[in-house]
Amino acid sequence: MASSGRDFQVADFLGTLADTVAPGAARPVVVHAAELTPLPADQVHNPTALAIAGRLPTVTFEIFRQSIPPGLSSDMQRHHHETVHYVISGSGHSEVEDVTEPWASGDFIYTPPWTWHRHYNDSATEPVEFLTIENSRLLGVLGVGRRQSAGLVSVAEARARFGKESQ
Repeated sequence: MASSGRDFQVADFLGTLADTVAPGAARPVVVHAAELTPLPADQVHNPTALAIAGRLPTVTFEIFRQSIPPGLSSDMQRHHHETVHYVISGSGHSEVEDVTEPWASGDFIYTPPWTWHRHYNDSATEPVEFLTIENSRLLGVLGVGRRQSAGLVSVAEARARFGKESQ
């Protein structure tokens, strides 16, 4: 069956839809911590460690375990998708555009679409652990996902680097 293009048939497409999606090896109900896939450090572009729960059969969102080492931060970035971080452990603060807010274990951090943001670990000794959920897959499927990183800079520096488009 063709999912699009010249050979696409609506009857074939409708025949693949089911009321439920049965769990199985390709669609596990549980992905264990040991099954998370670390993202290569040279592709993360900041001192955080990210591991994706890629075996989950999610179609519209992604789930990561993110760790920020003591005294460090993520990069200043913005993206079209929304993100929610659940703070598993640790404490710190986030800059989201011109707002700075502290957070600690048990809190949720919301990052709206296309806002400059950066998350900081305020501890000199303990890492911060996040559960990170973002709707980037949905935007990727729609072909409208975009992400920019300004590096380890301030909001003002990110705006200056990317010009009028950042305001």
